[in-house]
Amino acid sequence: MKLLMGPAPHLRSNDDVRKIMFDVILALTPATIFGIVTFGFNALLLVLSAMISAEALEFFIMRVMRKKKDFKSNLSAATTGLLLALNCSAFVKWWQVLIGVIVAIGIAKHVFGGLGKNIWNPALVGRVFMTLSFPVAMTTWITPFDLQTTATPLAYMKTNSIIPWNIGQAFLGTIPGCIGEVSALLLLLGFGWLVYRKRIKLMIPIAYIGTVFIVSSIFYFANSSFGNPLMHIFSGGLMLGALFMATDMVTSPMSIKGCMIFGVGCGVITLVIRYFGGMNEGVSFSILLMNALVPLIDSISRRKVFGEVKKNA
Repeated sequence: MKLLMGPAPHLRSNDDVRKIMFDVILALTPATIFGIVTFGFNALLLVLSAMISAEALEFFIMRVMRKKKDFKSNLSAATTGLLLALNCSAFVKWWQVLIGVIVAIGIAKHVFGGLGKNIWNPALVGRVFMTLSFPVAMTTWITPFDLQTTATPLAYMKTNSIIPWNIGQAFLGTIPGCIGEVSALLLLLGFGWLVYRKRIKLMIPIAYIGTVFIVSSIFYFANSSFGNPLMHIFSGGLMLGALFMATDMVTSPMSIKGCMIFGVGCGVITLVIRYFGGMNEGVSFSILLMNALVPLIDSISRRKVFGEVKKNA
């Protein structure tokens, strides 16, 4: 019998990018459906517009611009489009989210070489661009079901005002916010699916949310005007960011130690922006800043290779 030795790696798996992205979309489905039911037809329009345009743009880039005639969708663009839409206010117009998709897919992803080569999370780059370009639309919040404009719990905390919602409402999702961020319960449900499917880096959300809880508790006990720690966790984009965006496989560290450093950094930067910055929210900027530090984090958290011979030993 003739045996042939092929090039490494020699491990085989039935997983591929398409299956992983399908699991992420499936995990986000409960929060997406709830957001559509809560905020109405425009939320559905934004989700469909973002996902379809993201897939169409990536198809055009790969087939026409890069001449990859054998390219087939792996759902990574649809996942980026869905995350971008879930990070938008229901007040945003469909054409505004299309511009965000162009920035996310065309610039943040494919300028760097496509999937696996991008430095920053594409959906967050698109969201930040939209926030800077359309600040009114991106920061006009709508109350669930009755669709009246109002402030978010983070805005109330920023001005030391009494928050008209309690922690239970924030956990269940009856507070104003982005389309996909309002229900912490459904985000945790989807996150549980990713954990079950082994698609997620657990250390990042544990370190991220844990850091926010510990630091915000210290500030709260020092001065209650800084806001309840649980309200900081369950309101705003922290749950969506910590569970689904900071954990992006491409833009997060490789090692457990690196993931811990990454999560702690995200948590600290988020609270610095919330407490002392001019914006109510800090999740998007914190994750993007830590994305830029991933090469450095990987270099200082690299595990020791057994049998390695050091130079000049």
